[in-house]
Amino acid sequence: MQRRSSWWYQGAVDAIIPYKEILQMYWEKATSFVNAQCEGLEPWQLVGLTFSSTLLSVWLHGFLFQSESLMSRTKKQFFKLLRKMPFVGAMIQKKIDEALNDVTSSLSFLKDEKDYIKALPEQGMSQPEVLEKMKEYSAKGDVRWQDGKVSGTVYSGEEKLTHLLVKVYGEFAWSNPLHPDIFPGLRKMEAEVVRIACTLFNGGPNSCGAMTSGGTESILMACKAYRDLAYERGIKQPEMLVPVSAHAAFDKAAHYFGLKLVHIPLTKAMEVDVQAMRRAISKNTAMLVCSAPQFPHGIMDPIEEVAELAVRYKIPFHVDACLGGFLIAFMDKAGFPLKRPFDFRVKGVTSISADTHKYGYAPKGSSVVLYSDKKYRSYQFFIAPDWQGGIYASPSVAGSRPGGIIAACWATLMHIGESGYVEATKRIIKTARFLESELRKIDSIFIFGKPEVSVLSIGSDTFDIYRLSNFLAAKGWNLNVLQFPSSIHLCITQLHTKPGVAEQFLKDVKDSIEDIMKDVNAKTTGMGAIYGMAQSVPDRSLVAEISQAYLDGLYSTDVPCSEKHMNGSPGHH
Repeated sequence: MQRRSSWWYQGAVDAIIPYKEILQMYWEKATSFVNAQCEGLEPWQLVGLTFSSTLLSVWLHGFLFQSESLMSRTKKQFFKLLRKMPFVGAMIQKKIDEALNDVTSSLSFLKDEKDYIKALPEQGMSQPEVLEKMKEYSAKGDVRWQDGKVSGTVYSGEEKLTHLLVKVYGEFAWSNPLHPDIFPGLRKMEAEVVRIACTLFNGGPNSCGAMTSGGTESILMACKAYRDLAYERGIKQPEMLVPVSAHAAFDKAAHYFGLKLVHIPLTKAMEVDVQAMRRAISKNTAMLVCSAPQFPHGIMDPIEEVAELAVRYKIPFHVDACLGGFLIAFMDKAGFPLKRPFDFRVKGVTSISADTHKYGYAPKGSSVVLYSDKKYRSYQFFIAPDWQGGIYASPSVAGSRPGGIIAACWATLMHIGESGYVEATKRIIKTARFLESELRKIDSIFIFGKPEVSVLSIGSDTFDIYRLSNFLAAKGWNLNVLQFPSSIHLCITQLHTKPGVAEQFLKDVKDSIEDIMKDVNAKTTGMGAIYGMAQSVPDRSLVAEISQAYLDGLYSTDVPCSEKHMNGSPGHH
């Protein structure tokens, strides 16, 4: 046996010798070439050349490998230089100013404001005076969400539930989960909300999570956790692979936390392209993302297939169920089983975000981020052990948080119960399926993909779909306007399940299309025109600049100087 091993070893050595000689020959040629190039150089020149080459290599690496792609940075720099050119820059600025005026004049919440309170009253108002002023502010606006003419936004609005939430919030108005020793009952409520959510999404005994202020913070926390995990694994420039249809909160997380965002395209069915995601995986990939469902078109991503990639490459996988999480969790029992699983039953899913303030019907300002194991949640936490004020530890972005919101969320879950959620889900999905079926019968419009939950995205190959949005706005509807591709969507809530609401929507859509078809090529105006223009602008920094006018408008206390039509619809103000 020993002789046979010796023979095998000798054979292997003999086989390697020719390759060794070839490598040695090339090495000698290389060294001879380098020595010839350096002949005549003094030692200080060699040192200087080496030092300069090293600095150039470090700079080149830093320039090429950044969180933002080289192509994106090159485009930005090109358009920045273009705007500095005298004649071209003046033309661009003129168009920007026009667009800014259009945006400002289209902000309905700034209209009819005659005065603002800009300083504290010398003497405080009495309670009746404050309440009277509050009613005045509450009555502002033309859109009545109570009539069910708004996409999403208010998911329940049920009067009895509202009364309960007001009482609960009053009981916990002064509470703060930052002080669990002072408010132990509030701590228990938050822990129970998280555990209930873990149970709903089929988490195991080690599943865990935290409450947050909303879907954006839930997503931010998952991204922060996986970024820190990536750092620990030695990944210096973490990347996350995110479908182009995923929520913009992932873009915000990339911006805030220095992550590189790699957008993955969709298939014709508006699902994330799994093969494209597989090809995008690299040694820097810190997390994979899917939506259940995604916001623009209401489509469920192929979570099982992406989870297989997560397991194969040992990458954390986040499922964003912020929009429909508290619907899809009950769809099976409501008689509308989904085609594919989406939660912790799928091996490879390591975290889920779901908004209790949407189809959980809790008041705004509550969401949950859940993890399959505590080892992931630990990376979400922030701890400052050396602060002079004491050891500071917080589970999420905020320090102090409104205890009243947590208590109201807990009360909502307790009051509605499983049977209540199942019944609400049944009504909503039934309405969504009815609307989808009827909308597909209408010529000149189509539904994107095959939505399974509560969002219907409408497009058209015949006319500018933004015109339909304008005409519906004139009839009192408030839909979501989407881009890339141009579309509008309706997010169905409990308000749309009221008698006659769905039928009225269908009638208004048909009537609007009938009016549009009288002049198919008519110019789109109002916000529809602004969205159409925004999609065609190659310099996206210009779109961002114009969008800032909207954000500035939110904090404006200036009285509008003129009245203009908004939404581009006849006679609609």
